[in-house]
Amino acid sequence: MENTRTEGDDLMEDYVECLMSLDTNTRSGENDNTILPASAEEPTSIPVGIMEQPPTKKLAPVGIEEPKEPTLGMEFESDEAAKAFYNDYARRLGFPFRVGRSRRSKGVEEVLIMKRFVCSKEGIYRKKPSSEGTRKRERISMREGCKAMMEVIRDSDRWVVSKLETAHNHHLGTCSRVGYLRARGFIDASEKARIVASDAMTLLRQNAFGEGGDAQGLLDYFKRMQAENPAFFYAIQVDNNSCVTNVFWADAKARSAYSYFGDAVTFDTTYKKNKYMMPFVTFSGVNHHLQPVIFGCALLIDETEFSFIWLFETWLVAIGGRPPVSLVTDQNRAMTAAIAKVFPNTCHRFCKWLILSRSKQKLAHVYSAHPTLRGELEKCVIESETVQAFEMTWASIIDKYDLRKNTWLQALFNIRHRWIPLYLKDTFFAELSPTQKLETMNDFYKKYFNTKTSLKVFLTQFELAMASRYEDEAQAGADTLCTKPVLKTASPIEKQAATIYTRAVFNKFQQEFVESLGYNVYRIKDGTVSKFSVARDEDSLETFIVIYNSAKKTATCTCKNFEFSGILCQHILGVFLMVDLRMLPEEYFLKRWTRHAKSCAVLDEHSVELQSSSQESITSRYNDLCCDAIKFAEKGATSIEIYKAAKDVLQKAFTDIIAFEKNAGRGAQRDVININEEIAIDDAMNGQVLQDSERKVTNLLGQLLGSSWSPV
Repeated sequence: MENTRTEGDDLMEDYVECLMSLDTNTRSGENDNTILPASAEEPTSIPVGIMEQPPTKKLAPVGIEEPKEPTLGMEFESDEAAKAFYNDYARRLGFPFRVGRSRRSKGVEEVLIMKRFVCSKEGIYRKKPSSEGTRKRERISMREGCKAMMEVIRDSDRWVVSKLETAHNHHLGTCSRVGYLRARGFIDASEKARIVASDAMTLLRQNAFGEGGDAQGLLDYFKRMQAENPAFFYAIQVDNNSCVTNVFWADAKARSAYSYFGDAVTFDTTYKKNKYMMPFVTFSGVNHHLQPVIFGCALLIDETEFSFIWLFETWLVAIGGRPPVSLVTDQNRAMTAAIAKVFPNTCHRFCKWLILSRSKQKLAHVYSAHPTLRGELEKCVIESETVQAFEMTWASIIDKYDLRKNTWLQALFNIRHRWIPLYLKDTFFAELSPTQKLETMNDFYKKYFNTKTSLKVFLTQFELAMASRYEDEAQAGADTLCTKPVLKTASPIEKQAATIYTRAVFNKFQQEFVESLGYNVYRIKDGTVSKFSVARDEDSLETFIVIYNSAKKTATCTCKNFEFSGILCQHILGVFLMVDLRMLPEEYFLKRWTRHAKSCAVLDEHSVELQSSSQESITSRYNDLCCDAIKFAEKGATSIEIYKAAKDVLQKAFTDIIAFEKNAGRGAQRDVININEEIAIDDAMNGQVLQDSERKVTNLLGQLLGSSWSPV
C-alpha cells in the first residue's frame, strides 16, 4: 500500500484528532471530508439497475453582506488581515492565490514592510535544465502570466493597498485545486468542508466519467452485462442535478463468491492514496486457495455518511441480505458511522497495514532520528502473540525512545482495540498468518493502469483481470485435486488434513503442525475437562492455556487462533499430540478452507427464512434464485455429459414451474417479475402448493448434483 498522502486525498482537519475521537462515540453528522445533509432520509433497498436521487442537501446560510472589492488605499490592521480579505475575495471569484513577494526593512531590526498577493497563475513556467542522464517527473504548471495581484505596505500601524490589478487573463470560477485556497487559512471549518466537498466531488467525477460527468458509457456497459447475464446487479445514485454521485455493481461470480467466502470482507478504498486514481472501491475477501476474490465494486464519488449508507445497503441487497461476520476498512468517520448503522452486528476493524504504512509519514522525523524504531514497532504489532506481550513491548519501545509525548503513537495505542488483531481474536477474520495481506486496488492500479486510463478502458481491463483471477482459482483447484503435498511427519493428523484442505490452506496448517512439535506441554489440571499450559520454554512470557474435553475430543486455547483464522493453532495441536488423539474431529475443518468449499450452498438458513417469508420483495427472491442458478451452472458446465443432463433437468423443472404458475394464477392476479423495480407482492398463492412444487424441483436438481446439494 502507498505510504504517501497528497493534498486532495484526505482533507481531515487533523488525523490524530480523528484517531482520538474514534476512541469515543462517533458524533452523528460528522465527516472527515464533507458536510452532511442537515436531514437525510435513510436509503431504501435498491433493486437491480435502479437510479436513486438523494434528498436535497441543506447548506449553511450565506451571509447577506457580500465581501468588498479591493481598492487602492484600502487599509487593514495587519498583513494577516489583508491576506484574509484577499483570500475571501479570491474564493468568491474562484481563483487560487499565493504570496508572490514580501520585503523587510533594512537595519538592526528587520520588520516586514511589504507583502504582495498574486494569482497562482502569475508568472511564466520555465523548464529547468536537468543533468545529463537523469530523469525527472514532468509537473503540470499553473503559471499563465496572469497579472492580477494586490500589494500592501506598512504605514505606521496600518497596512495600505499600494498596488492593485484585478484583471485576469484566464477564466475564473474553474479552480479545482482548493488546496491553494485552503492553504491560505482563515476558512472556518464548516465553510472549508463545504468548499472541499464540492471541489473534490467535481475533480473525482471528472476523473471517473470525463469532463461534465457523462456516465452514459458506464450505463451502456451495465445494460450489456445484464443482458448477457441477468444475475448482474447494478445501482446508480444521482444528485438533484441528475449528476452521478455513486455507482455500484456486482457480477454473477462476485455474488456467488460471497455465498461461500463472504464471512470476512475488506472494504478497499486505497484509491485515496493517490489523487489521480479513479475513485474505485471494492468489497473483497479471500477464497479457499487464499486468493483475493471480489464481492462487488463501486465508483465512490461522494464520501458523505449518506453515500456510505447507500453503498452498504445496496451491496447488502446484491449479496442476499446476509451481512459479513467481520469487515476491515481504512479509518474514516463517515464510513465508521455508516457501518455502525448498516452492519450493527458486524465486527468492524481498521486495517493494520494502512495504519503502519501511514505511520511511516507521521513518524518520519522520529524514524530518521532512530533508524531501528520502525522495525521494532512493526514487529511489536505483527509478531506479538498475546495482549500482555504486545502491551509490554509497546511500553518498552515508548520508554526506550522517549516517545511518551508523541501524540500519534498515543492515539494509536488509545484505539488499539480497533486495529490490533490480538484484541479481536474472538471474531473470524479469515487471516491464517499475521503477515497475510490481500492484494489491494492500489496494487491492481500499478499492474494494469496509468493515471490517464479512461473509464471504458478501465472497465475492459478490469474484466480481463477478473477473468485472469478466475483462471488462477481454477488452476489452484486442479493442482489441489491432481497433486499430493509432501508430508513432513508420519502423523495421521497431518495426512487427514492433506486430504481435506486445499493445497494453500494445508501448507498453513502444516506450518502450525510442525511448530507444535517444539512446544512444552504441561498438564495443570486433571479430569474429563483438563487444563494444559503450553509454552516454548519455561521463562517465556507467551504462555497459552488449552482446555481439553476428553469426552468430546474438543479443545479451546487462549490464543483463539481457531476462532480468528479457522485452522487449529500450534498449542491445541501440541495438546492433541500429547493425549495421542489420532484424528481431528470434523468441526475443526472449517468448510470454507476445504477442497469442497463450493460443493453446496452456504446460506441454507437464510434460504429457509426467505422461502417461509411472504413479505420478501420480488428482487430478493430473484437474487436468491440467481445464486442457485449460478451454482447449478458451475456444476453443469464441468463436462459435456453433465451439461446435457443439466439442460434436461432444467427444461423439466421449467415446465413444472410454468404448470404451477398457471394453476396458482387462476382467480388471482399473479406477480409480474421485473428485476428493475420493486413491486407489491401478491400473496394469494397457496403456501402448501408452493412448498410441494419447490420440493419437486429440488428433488430434480438433487438427482443431478447429488444428495449434498441444497438451494441457497
